[in-house]
Amino acid sequence: MSTDKPPVTCDLLIEAGFVVPIVPHGVVLEDHAVAVSGSRIVALLPIAEARARYQPLRTVSRPDAVLMPGMVNAHTHNPMTLLRGVADDLPLMEWLNQHIWPVEAAVIGPEFVADGMTLAIAEMLRGGTTCANENYFFPDVQAAVYKQHGFRALVGLPVIDFPTAWARTADEYFDRAGEVHDQWRDDELIGTAFAPHAPYTVNDANFEHIRMLSDQLDIPVHLHTHETAQEISDSLKQYGQRPLARLDRLGLVNDRLIAVHMTQLTDAEIHLCAERGVNVVHCPESNLKLASGFCPACALQRAGVNLAIGTDGCASNNDLDMFSETRTAAILAKAVAQDPTALDAATTLRAATLGGAIALGMGERIGSIEAGKQADLICVDLSQLETQPIHHVLSQLVYASARHLVSDVWIAGQPKLVQRQLLDIDVEALVANARHWRERIRTLHPAT
Repeated sequence: MSTDKPPVTCDLLIEAGFVVPIVPHGVVLEDHAVAVSGSRIVALLPIAEARARYQPLRTVSRPDAVLMPGMVNAHTHNPMTLLRGVADDLPLMEWLNQHIWPVEAAVIGPEFVADGMTLAIAEMLRGGTTCANENYFFPDVQAAVYKQHGFRALVGLPVIDFPTAWARTADEYFDRAGEVHDQWRDDELIGTAFAPHAPYTVNDANFEHIRMLSDQLDIPVHLHTHETAQEISDSLKQYGQRPLARLDRLGLVNDRLIAVHMTQLTDAEIHLCAERGVNVVHCPESNLKLASGFCPACALQRAGVNLAIGTDGCASNNDLDMFSETRTAAILAKAVAQDPTALDAATTLRAATLGGAIALGMGERIGSIEAGKQADLICVDLSQLETQPIHHVLSQLVYASARHLVSDVWIAGQPKLVQRQLLDIDVEALVANARHWRERIRTLHPAT
């Protein structure tokens, strides 16, 4: 009597020339497949074995592609896609105070946020990003738009010391944050985090309130900090402490802190971040463009700090291209450390995937190809002449690939991009709407 087991039904079988699972670290598997049932990965195994074991409802074969986890953009301001190029080549505080904040005051509202989000989601999907850590106003609108498109996100609950279109007082910021958190607390795709803008725009009392609520709700705190030398000097003048020391005094330096930029760090501060489990998001291209400084990414990583990568917003970067950001992160780290071995390809790719997932509190669900995790997956086509010959797959992904090589994207097992074509998103309508906003912004704020 035969002992062969009958094939097991699964929803999807993705076969690829190469699979980069991220875990184990630095591994590349040739001619492997990933089996998906519902929203979850059920197996990673050789193609021949997968064909014998599984009876998929659908098979996708990409023999010239790398299958890998989707990119996690660990710091974004996605509605600001509609401000792409509004004010370039300026220092950070001049850029914010004289251009970005006045333009936002003229145009910001639910419609602006929804339209900017939709444009950003389309751009991210075409670039292989499947999850974003969002930091902007109207988080209720953000969450609804992300959910509408089946996109995974951690939505920031903003807190800032001055009135905005979202909230007028500290009490209103916290009341509205609670409402948004309660609405999305059990959602499979959408999570929440507190998003105080920066140490120079949030007072001690509000930070203490955030710490208390973060502890109670067990949600992260997503914060720009140590972004520029001016921020450090201003903090010393006002508080007699560097921003990180002040945050530590207020109880916020812990494993729930998502610290963004971190270009101004001492060795002692790097050690403190490692000791407390702080997650650091490296945004190299925005920092370079604004001349904010250089995050010591290699020193942080070697100290044991979880490192993630983010693009920042389109008003300062000016794109949401995680492949470009990852390459820049790797190359810049070598220059800053004066060490060509710093932040090698495998380590940088981990930061752009699992590192981001861990920072967002999603490390058990996404960021690597492992059985039981969510099927947030992308295929990167390496058949083009720009990526030939393939000596080392990880090197090609980090140093030679680009977002236009992303052929397919799945989030929670659902296809979002198939052979470079977006599903359920009208690209022509998006472009027309972006042009409409350009004219509207010019009318409302002629200085642009």
